[in-house]
Amino acid sequence: MIRIKDLYKSFDGKNALNGVSFTVPKGSVTGLVGPNGAGKSTLLRHISGIYRQNKGEVLVNGEPVYDNIAVKNGISFIPDNIYSFSGMSTADMRRYFKAMYLCFDSDLFDPLAGAFTAVDLQKTISRMSKGMQKQAMFLLAVSARPQVLLLDEPVDGLDPITRKTVWSIILNEVAGREMTVLVSSHNLRELEDVCDRVVIMDKGRVVLESAVSDLQKDIFKIQAAFDGEVPAFSGLDIVSRQENGRIVELVVRGDKDGALGVINAAGPLFADVIPMTLEEIVINEVGGDHDEIRKILF
Repeated sequence: MIRIKDLYKSFDGKNALNGVSFTVPKGSVTGLVGPNGAGKSTLLRHISGIYRQNKGEVLVNGEPVYDNIAVKNGISFIPDNIYSFSGMSTADMRRYFKAMYLCFDSDLFDPLAGAFTAVDLQKTISRMSKGMQKQAMFLLAVSARPQVLLLDEPVDGLDPITRKTVWSIILNEVAGREMTVLVSSHNLRELEDVCDRVVIMDKGRVVLESAVSDLQKDIFKIQAAFDGEVPAFSGLDIVSRQENGRIVELVVRGDKDGALGVINAAGPLFADVIPMTLEEIVINEVGGDHDEIRKILF
């Protein structure tokens, strides 16, 4: 559905995207994660057709997006900083969206509006709080019946009940008509519950692209205790190592059973594999400049 190939973009001589390549399968929910400045928002603006790349391809259904009205008609984008025309309410924007999007569904908008009763359809969007603005734009974006929904921090500023409602509607649209979703968020624990796949970015590059289930198989944490000096475990692919007295906690990449076998052969008092959250995996995959963050979290 979405294919990014060797994508470059620079601003004032500084590269924001450096050869980004990945795909987003049709009907999937893919999380786009990474530290601030990784290039996530810039990438979303390319996929939505706002930015034109310096080099590379941005394809949706095999067609380039930039200056392609037909392709853009199937894409809805909710940025982190909401934009609406001056003085326009949600009801006004509804008429605008209906004129712009061929598949805009008023019969869908009305029940969705009923699920977000806090949104005053007659109130000027620019005068709403950030949370209310996001709810209003979510109503409009989903009612456009997009093939591709792009989200940048979609539930930031929303209360827990509204967040759950938003994700429930998104997942229903994915299941019901195979809408494709690419979502950027710093709330990795939430993404872990809704995403099929994850693309990890850092410094304008893709560090890792994987199904969430595969990612959690390939990297894991082992905690062990020893009666004496902790061995080096030179035969393991150790991503990070933290020691606290006789207890060592290793983040290891590879085969779980094989790694546990190596540690057990060293005669620990105990050794256990501990599941890792998506947040922990992302921090370890980004690594390098973020070692201090890793030490705090682990």
